[in-house]
Amino acid sequence: MLNDATVTANIPAADLGRARGFYAEKLGLEPANELEGIMLIYKTAGGSTFSVYQTEFAGQAGHTIAQWHVDDVAAEVRELQDKGVTFEQYDMPGVDWSDGVASMGDMGKAAWFKDSEGNILCLDDGFPVG
Repeated sequence: MLNDATVTANIPAADLGRARGFYAEKLGLEPANELEGIMLIYKTAGGSTFSVYQTEFAGQAGHTIAQWHVDDVAAEVRELQDKGVTFEQYDMPGVDWSDGVASMGDMGKAAWFKDSEGNILCLDDGFPVG
């Protein structure tokens, strides 16, 4: 059943054009497909698919809505900071912060930022699942 399925993140955008610009200019991503004025569909070289869709409810979630699993969180953070992306820092017990990167012991490293629509996105080095 669901254990054999894939999962796709759906990221809300109040202004689809603004979101397209942010994802292209800041994150280096271009849509693979588009439903005009409704949804942008992205596919990464890593095999993931996610969508950014038009809605008035964008940026209202107070939690992470999508994560990119990367090899080197600190290097990705530096690259995105060079493009003007600002990283968040949260008060989390037992977490050490350095230049926007959270070190969480056995849980690895992560960094959070907001997109142009106020959605919280994350970079991590592959949190252990087992």
